[in-house]
Amino acid sequence: MLLRPTPALQRLLEDAVDEFARATKFALAFGGYESEGITTVTALSGNHGSSLHELRVANTRGLGGRAMIEHRPRFTPDYISSQKISHDYDTEIGAEGIVMLVAVPVLVEGQTRAVLYGGTRGESPPDGTFMRAAAGVAQELASEIQLLDERGLASRAPAPQPLASLPGSVLEELRSSHAELRRIAADTTDRETRDRLVALEQRLANIGHVAPPNTVIKLTPREADVLSQAALGATNAEIGLSLGITESTVKSYLKTAMAKLEASTRHAAVAAARGFGLIP
Repeated sequence: MLLRPTPALQRLLEDAVDEFARATKFALAFGGYESEGITTVTALSGNHGSSLHELRVANTRGLGGRAMIEHRPRFTPDYISSQKISHDYDTEIGAEGIVMLVAVPVLVEGQTRAVLYGGTRGESPPDGTFMRAAAGVAQELASEIQLLDERGLASRAPAPQPLASLPGSVLEELRSSHAELRRIAADTTDRETRDRLVALEQRLANIGHVAPPNTVIKLTPREADVLSQAALGATNAEIGLSLGITESTVKSYLKTAMAKLEASTRHAAVAAARGFGLIP
C-alpha cells in the first residue's frame, strides 16, 4: 500500500520545490516522496494545470524513475524526443509543455526518499550552474528528512489528524489567528488576561496533535512567537516589525529555537515545532 507523507514531510517538500525553482531558475518545479518504488508528485511550483499533481512515477520509468534507481541526477534537453527514457508520462509532461527536464533524487543514507524536478517550456534554459543549485536543494531536503526520521516525525503512515483534513484556507487562518493571539498575549500587561490568552493559544496549537513519546521540547515565549510568524512566511524584518524587536534579535531567537529542535533551517524548525504541537 502506498503511504502518504506526514504534514511535516509535505511542508518540507513544498518548501524544497519552491526553493528548487528559485535556486535553479526553472520555470516549473515539482516533486514527490518515494513509497514502495513509486514517487507521487504532491508539490508543484509554476504549473499551468493539474496534469502533474498526484502523478505516480515508477522506478525505472521516465526520467524520474531512472534517477530513483540510479541514485544520481538525470537530465534531458528535449524530453519528448529523448530515446534514452521510457515515455510512460508523455501525456502529463506534454500537458505542461515541458521541453527540458531534470530529475534529482533526494538520498537519505543511500536510499531514494524523494525526487525533485525542474523543467522549461521552450524558454532559454538556466545557466550552467543549475545542476549545482539543484543538488544543494536536494541535499538540504535530505538533511531535514533525516532529522525528522531521528525524531520519529517522518513516519509515512500516521494516525489521521484533524488538521490534515482541513481546507488549506482554513488551516492558514488558524495559523494566522494563533500567531496574532501570541502577539496580543505578549503585549498584554494584565497577568490574568495574559495567562488566559496563553492557555487559549496552547489549545489552538494542540488541536489534532499526537505528541511523540518521551520527547519534551521547551521553547521560550519569544522563540515560539518568532516561529509562529516564520510559519506564516514572514521575513526576519517583518517578524521584527510585528513583534517590536530588531531583526538581529529575531535571528537570535530563530537560532536558539532551531538548536532546540535540532533543525538546520527555519523551514525545518517550523515543521518540527508543528510536529511537537508547539504551533499549529
